[in-house]
Amino acid sequence: MDPLLCFPAELPAEVTLALQNAGLGHQSVTGPDDVAAPGPDGRTTGYSGALVVAGDDMTAAVAFCRHLRLREVPMTPLLLAIGTDQVGELLLRDDLYDDFCVLPSRPEELVARLQHLFWRTGQSMRPDIIEYGPLMLNLETYQAAVSGRVLDLTYMEYELLRFLAGHPAKVFTRETLLSRVWGYEYYGGARTVDVHIRRLRAKLGEEHAHLIQTVRSVGYRFGQVAWHPGVVQRNGAGGPAGAPAAAPSAQTTGA
Repeated sequence: MDPLLCFPAELPAEVTLALQNAGLGHQSVTGPDDVAAPGPDGRTTGYSGALVVAGDDMTAAVAFCRHLRLREVPMTPLLLAIGTDQVGELLLRDDLYDDFCVLPSRPEELVARLQHLFWRTGQSMRPDIIEYGPLMLNLETYQAAVSGRVLDLTYMEYELLRFLAGHPAKVFTRETLLSRVWGYEYYGGARTVDVHIRRLRAKLGEEHAHLIQTVRSVGYRFGQVAWHPGVVQRNGAGGPAGAPAAAPSAQTTGA
């Protein structure tokens, strides 16, 4: 995620603490001249949004907001932080910000407002995560953990685990896994899949090795499946009957 553009350069300690606790990178500037110019296509690049803190100089804060909004592509989202005695100065200035926050405030409130603004613009402060029971995959950092224990995976081990965990309960043949994970141009044999599955199970540990199941004479699937033939289920309108049931669902969070 691109850093948050902040004004002024010297932010209040509570604001800096809130951004640090949220793991949100930011770039503080002293004025409009320090803001990166739009790219060749006219778009502002390098910023996820802006946080403008009025402090004791509401006039300078308003001028900075106006500068960001009058660019060829207006800066958004923009959160304006003001003091309790400055609320009245927001009158007729609604176009200069997307939301405002009154300082002093709890760090959680400031972060929550930023999260909401990012959500409205299709961004997220959370990394892309796949979660399935005890397993967690961070899609941004290529890290994996099971029951809080970080797994030391090779690139292809991670890619195979990510693919399987992203399609829980679905059975894949070795040939399909080769083409979908290793790529159509890979000329290795199906034995390659078996070797990586064995290594993944070893690294998951005896307690969690069952997450990757062997389907005899077919291939592999990820996750526990409880199938009840007498129960008719559908995956959406017109979906197939007899769908797997009672299995934890893989959830992907973030942008």
